[in-house]
Amino acid sequence: MCPRCNKRVYFAEKVTSLGKDWHRPCLRCERCGKTLTPGGHAEHDGQPYCHKPCYGILFGPRGVNTGAVGSYIYDRDPEGKVQP
Repeated sequence: MCPRCNKRVYFAEKVTSLGKDWHRPCLRCERCGKTLTPGGHAEHDGQPYCHKPCYGILFGPRGVNTGAVGSYIYDRDPEGKVQP
């Protein structure tokens, strides 16, 4: 059974990733929906994510791959001290 659509996956249409068999179009990023290739993506809690930008935005260090310029402003208080 495909983990995305819960339908049977036949040999000719299957791709295997995260220890499961998927339909090729069903193996896509949980956040943005981009179609992924087996082994060419990240995983979190058993769900596939594209490396950039989704995995980095959701699970990477704060300020990485957010597209926000000047995260310095958000990580520091008005006196310039780093916020926890």
